[in-house]
Formats: sequence, structure tokens, C-alpha cells
Amino acid sequence: MREPETIRDDELKRFRAGDREAFTAVYSAHYPAVFRFALHMTADSQKAAETAQDVFVWLIHHAEDYDPARGSLGAFLTGVARKFLQRRRYKEQRWVPFDETLADRDRRPEGPEPDTSDADRLRAAIAALPERYREVVALCDLEGKSYEEAAAALECAVGTVRSRLHRARDLLARKLQRKPEESKCEVRMTWSK
Repeated sequence: MREPETIRDDELKRFRAGDREAFTAVYSAHYPAVFRFALHMTADSQKAAETAQDVFVWLIHHAEDYDPARGSLGAFLTGVARKFLQRRRYKEQRWVPFDETLADRDRRPEGPEPDTSDADRLRAAIAALPERYREVVALCDLEGKSYEEAAAALECAVGTVRSRLHRARDLLARKLQRKPEESKCEVRMTWSK
């Protein structure tokens, strides 16, 4: 499989003209990155796969919307995935979900929480970040995109990407350095005042 950067304008032109092999090359080169971004944002492989599929179905019908002068195709497709994820989240928020936390609380065994690995703690900390910070962490730190590529995908300035990434890393560092026992003590102290 070729790297996404080797997909050139002539292949995109062939794709726009209806060449199935050119679409297959574009799909093969960019699907993994689009899927990983969606997975980092949702923490759900099924939603990530559906989002990635939606992006490429959309691309079939809107290939002319890509402008190589504005950035790479990978950044463009990540931006499309971001819009699909925002739309999905909006639709999901329109319905009031069944509050399973109350039902789970009754079924949960009492006692100390089981130990979690550092990777699990990191995934949970990233998932807990506000979306604007989670996006830049997923793009820059997890996907290895440059600030410019992330800015193109998020449709914002490079300085905004840098600022959000700095803030996100600070939030992650503070969240990960606390131990569960310390945070429980802080809550007790806050309530006792």
C-alpha cells in the first residue's frame, strides 16, 4: 500500500472522472487514518468504522469539493470525518438516553476499584477531554500529524492548534498524576467546609 502523500492530483482527477481503481487507491491510502481519528474521538470501533465509511461514501458524491491548494487530501478527509462525528454527536444528544448509571450502580460490587493499566488510564483521560482538545491530541500526538495538517483538518489557525494541544497536554498531565486516593480526599475536604 502506498503512503497517502504519494496519491497525486492525476489519480484524484482519474477518480473524479470515475476510475474505480483510482478510488480504490485513495480509499486504501486514507481509510486507516480516517478510521483511527474516528476511533480516537469516539472510543467505539463500530462508530469509527461507520464514520469512516460515511466519509468515503460522501467523497464519491462530492469529490469536486476537495481543493489541493487548501491542504492535503488526508487533512481534508479528517475534516470531513470531524463534521460527521459532530453531526452524529448532535443527533445522539437530541434523545434522552436511559440512565444506565443508576441501574449499574445497584449491580456493581462494593469495594475498591480494580487496578487499571497505564494505557487504560491514558485512554480514559483522553476520552474525558473536551472535544476541541481531544481532536488535537488525536491528530497531533496519536496520529503524528503536523500542526499545519491538523489546522487544515480542524479548519482553524496553526496557533489555535498549538494552543489547544498545550492546554490538552496540561490537562492530561494533571489528570494522570493524581492517584485515586488523592482525588477522593480532595472531594471530602471540599464537602467538609
